Amino acid sequence: MATRSGDRQNVTLSLPREVVREAKVIAAKRDTSISALMAGVLNGIIEEDRGYRAARERSLRRLARGWDLGTGGERTWTRDELHER
Repeated sequence: MATRSGDRQNVTLSLPREVVREAKVIAAKRDTSISALMAGVLNGIIEEDRGYRAARERSLRRLARGWDLGTGGERTWTRDELHER
């Protein structure tokens, strides 16, 4: 998700020193910043959540619609007929 520079907001995080130290090393290896790393991780979480919500909504719509079992909604058998041996 690309944003314009005016669409940004600063956030203060409190992280363990070791996490910050290792994040700096990773960011340097990737020629980026800790902010860019965090933005990427958060965007990944957001996209995952959106995908989950979309899949859930699709599933709920399918459940509400039901399935065609080829009976036209009519039961043409009795319980005893199904359990005859």
